[in-house]
Amino acid sequence: MTTLNEHNYREIINGYTRADWQPLFDLIPEIEHATSFSKLNSSDRQVDDVDSVIVIPRWSATPVVYRFEELANEMPIIIDFNWGEWEIGREMARKEDMDYDTVDIPTLCKMITGFVRSNRFCEGALADAFKDGQILNILKSIEKQVL
Repeated sequence: MTTLNEHNYREIINGYTRADWQPLFDLIPEIEHATSFSKLNSSDRQVDDVDSVIVIPRWSATPVVYRFEELANEMPIIIDFNWGEWEIGREMARKEDMDYDTVDIPTLCKMITGFVRSNRFCEGALADAFKDGQILNILKSIEKQVL
């Protein structure tokens, strides 16, 4: 598998065809019709002495979120770069009315990378990007831009 990095990601991503992107585009209707993107896992464990156990709720993503992440890694569109210090990406993610159509596809892939990578450190971050519409908007923008 090809590893995308700061030196090669633009060339590789710009070389993808509509057929390469189609598995991700096929998720768009499912994302549009989803009512949730994560669920709280319940604990099957019963404890008599409540003071002796700390229960930390665990969230899990829905199947569409897992398929998206799997496809993004397989394609690949996940880029090896210092996403944690990418201030422009953070600003775009915070902007409620962000027009992703003004952003080129390689940069949109950097956004996707940030969401996927941050999920490793903050459980539910990727599902939140689905919930607030950012992933859907990014995919729709890529679909418009792909020739």
